[in-house]
Amino acid sequence: MKNKERMKKLFYIALIGMIAIQLQAQTKKLTLRDAIYANPGVFPQRIAQLQFMGKSKYLAYVEKNQLWKRHQSIASKKQLLLDIDPLRKLLLAKDFDTIKRFPSVRFTDDHTFRFRFRNTLFSYDLNAKTLDVLNSYPEDAENITICRQNNDIAYTIDNNLYVAVNGEQIAITDDEDPNIISGQTVHRSEFGITGGIFWSPEGNSIAFYHKDQRMVSDYPLVDFTDRVAKLKNIKYPMNGMTSEEVQLGIYNLQSKKTVYLDTGLPKDHYLCSVSWGPEEKFFYIAILNRDQNHLQLKKYSVATGKEVATLFEEKDDKWVEPEHPLYFLHKHPHQFIWFSERDRWNHLYLYDTDGHLIKQLTKGKWAVTEYLGVDDKDRFAYFMATKESPLESHLYKVSVKDGKITKLTGEHGTHNVRLNPAKTLFIDRYSNTEKASVYQIRTNTGKLLQTLLEDKDPLKDYSLGEMQMLKLKADDGADLYARLIKPAHFDPSKKYPVIVYVYGGPHAQLVTDSWLGGAGLFLNYLAQEGYVVFTLDNHGSANRGLDFEQAIFRHCGVQEVKDQMKGIEYLQSLPFVDTARIGVDGWSYGGFMTTRLKLMHPEVFKVAVAGGPVIDWKYYEVMYGERYMDTPETNPEGFEESSLLNKADKITDYLLIIHGVQDQTVVCQHSQMFLREAIKHGKQLDYFTYPTHEHNVRGLDREHLYRKIVRYFKKNL
Repeated sequence: MKNKERMKKLFYIALIGMIAIQLQAQTKKLTLRDAIYANPGVFPQRIAQLQFMGKSKYLAYVEKNQLWKRHQSIASKKQLLLDIDPLRKLLLAKDFDTIKRFPSVRFTDDHTFRFRFRNTLFSYDLNAKTLDVLNSYPEDAENITICRQNNDIAYTIDNNLYVAVNGEQIAITDDEDPNIISGQTVHRSEFGITGGIFWSPEGNSIAFYHKDQRMVSDYPLVDFTDRVAKLKNIKYPMNGMTSEEVQLGIYNLQSKKTVYLDTGLPKDHYLCSVSWGPEEKFFYIAILNRDQNHLQLKKYSVATGKEVATLFEEKDDKWVEPEHPLYFLHKHPHQFIWFSERDRWNHLYLYDTDGHLIKQLTKGKWAVTEYLGVDDKDRFAYFMATKESPLESHLYKVSVKDGKITKLTGEHGTHNVRLNPAKTLFIDRYSNTEKASVYQIRTNTGKLLQTLLEDKDPLKDYSLGEMQMLKLKADDGADLYARLIKPAHFDPSKKYPVIVYVYGGPHAQLVTDSWLGGAGLFLNYLAQEGYVVFTLDNHGSANRGLDFEQAIFRHCGVQEVKDQMKGIEYLQSLPFVDTARIGVDGWSYGGFMTTRLKLMHPEVFKVAVAGGPVIDWKYYEVMYGERYMDTPETNPEGFEESSLLNKADKITDYLLIIHGVQDQTVVCQHSQMFLREAIKHGKQLDYFTYPTHEHNVRGLDREHLYRKIVRYFKKNL
């Protein structure tokens, strides 16, 4: 009897302990260090370097400095392929330093992978257990681009382009003027191209951007870190001013000669969608005029550099925005797939190399966002799209023959996929509002073979607020998607302050069917601190069709503010919102929107924190600024309307502007000129700079930024 009583007592003690632990776990709080993702414990789980092993039936991945494999379709045990220690020994035997982490690898066939370490390209054979040096390049090389076919490496040093062939360094260009630049990005990467080196399909030639920016005005940045501050000039072509001139060169590795393509005049046009033909005889360029409303897809002879034909043209009274190359078929290499928004949505079109439209492959009021290739027999083209919902991203295949579309991914959410070379299987990595991270293997019919990982909630022990996805209506009837996060330990009888987080500009979508609704940890930290946190994607945001995006044309900030105020109307209708305590925060275009909202509606927004804000579009760069605003000369009324300089007299208390002094995207002149206007009108505002940071505050200093934002809202809202 005593033993029973004793066991009963121990049971209740253990139960109370478990409840206490559970209650303690439920009250765990995010820190600002968590919010900058410095704590791996708050990350959704991932499988590092997950990839197909050539054409084999296995997947490879890295875990704890070891390379593992597992079967693609059978949920079998994992098998160790290679530990880091044998790799270290092989590197040391070749007189290379040891490595601390397993390198980033890429499989080139079923048993061989390639990796870079200490400016050297290596190949490791898993069967022979041998390590070979494939190529090397100088330590100061940048823009390193490896040819998959022959392991030659193109790269830049300063403003010139080079290629390494079997370790031999060959200079492709030799321009002494540092303002003549080869092999680097041009047009400020505004047309979907983030590099300047383009290997031919078989590796016989290198196409490259050749940029002359001598005629572009120098723009001064000041480095304050030396005792005597140093001047650093950059080339920053401002809206309506002289822009860079770009050519495309083609270097032949056998003849060691360069041919420049004759792309004509005027020289300040844009060279987009650059693409090699599969036979290496022709090169294709979408030439876009500086007004960005007239595109011509041209075909060039690689041998002579002369134009062969203009395949077709696209025009729009607002803008045409080419962001994709030509995607050639396999069995029919004279046919290619082309992205176009000509029917007001981003879709795929099938053309031949004579410029004849064969058919439109996809159609509907939804957007294709990514193209992932065709199978070897050209039966199906694979792509990502928003067909289910503007908030979701799924994989589909379309029959090239009859246009039938099949959805291949499973659950709702935002999917990222990798197809195997044969297009028979794919890795599906996705998240949604219920699951943080899921990895699956599916067939090209969509059949689920196995789930590799399912991480439902890495933040289950944290005290977070409830998140809701909302759909409001704009004045024109368009859907406006929004996200609301309630404060932690929400009490519906209380009134809470609100922080509206805004971006609002093109090429961004903040509200998605993904983990945390796309919010990230900092916004959840704010909700944890007792704020209602609200975000709305207004007109101009991505993945909603051309009409929705072009609503901002020539009048940036006007329609966007109207949409954001629809969100405010909704917030003001909620019984738990303290309508006298609404704040707004945003960076870059979001900094522009934050400042504009505060100036236009001071009766609504008590506190505003604007980071790296565009203040006047005449100070912004040519490529982005002219697409959305035209120029100050052609659109004076629009520039006057969008400018915040002429609204400085409307400044009220509690506006904080933050800017990186080295910002090369939104130069610090924007906020400095705004300060000047504030002083003219006798207005006070708060201002803070990060002397060594560019357009954003990155690294550990981001914790300092977040702390400043939080303190400002806590003190004033």
